[in-house]
Amino acid sequence: MSGHSKWATIKHKKGATDAKRGKLFAKLIKQVEVAARQGGGDVESNPTLRTMFQKARDNSVPLDTIERAVKRGTGELEGVTYEPITYEGYAPGGVALLIETLTDNRNRSSSEMRSLLSKNGGSLAEPGAVAWQFERKGAIKVDRSATEDEIMMVALEHGGEDVADLEELWQVTCEPGDLLSLRAALEASDIKVLEADSSMVAKNMVPVEDASVVKSVLALVELLDDNDDVQDVHSNIDISDDVMAALGDI
Repeated sequence: MSGHSKWATIKHKKGATDAKRGKLFAKLIKQVEVAARQGGGDVESNPTLRTMFQKARDNSVPLDTIERAVKRGTGELEGVTYEPITYEGYAPGGVALLIETLTDNRNRSSSEMRSLLSKNGGSLAEPGAVAWQFERKGAIKVDRSATEDEIMMVALEHGGEDVADLEELWQVTCEPGDLLSLRAALEASDIKVLEADSSMVAKNMVPVEDASVVKSVLALVELLDDNDDVQDVHSNIDISDDVMAALGDI
C-alpha cells in the first residue's frame, strides 16, 4: 500500500517555501473566497468551504483573515470576483500539466499561461487533451510521529486508498467524498493531521530519466506556480531516485 512519490514530495517542499514567503496565504484566501461565493458562507452546509477553511487554518492563516474572505465571497464585504479556470498543457519531455487558476481577468490569465509555457519548452493544449489523464482524490498529510501501520489501520476502515511516504510526513489518499470523515477518523485515533485537501492525481505516471529534462520541467512548474493566478500545478512526471540524486536536493 505504501509508496514514495517524488513529485508529491517536491510539491510539499514547495508549499512549505511558499508559506514562508507568504504566497500560500494569498492563494488560500482566494480559495476560501471562491468556495463561499459558489456554495454559501456556512461551513456546515458547504463542504468545499469547510475543506478550504480548514486548509487555511492548517497553514496558520489568521481566523479573522479567513472570515473576511468568506464575507467577501458572500457579498457582505466588497471584493473581486474570481473565476476558476483550468489550463491544460505540456512541459518538456511531453509531461502533462494541469494548471488550476483563480483569475479576475480571463484574457490576462490565458495570455500569461501561454507565454510561460511557450517560453520554457512547453505548450498550451486544447481542452480535454490532458485532463483525462488525471482524477481528483482526497489527500491528507499526516505527521511522521504516527507509524505507517497505525495510519493504514485507520485508513482502510474509513475509505483510505493509499499511504505514501513523503520523507517528512505521510500522505493518505482517498475519494474526495471520504476526505472529511477520514480526517476525523485519523484525528479521533490521535493521529496528527497536518493538512487535508482534494487534488488532481495522475492515473499513470510518465518516467523521465534525463536529468536535464526533469530540471526543465521543475523550473517551468516553479514559474507557473509563482504566477498570482495559479492555485496549483499537477503533473504526471515520475522522477527516479537516481535522477533526484543527480539533481541534488530540490
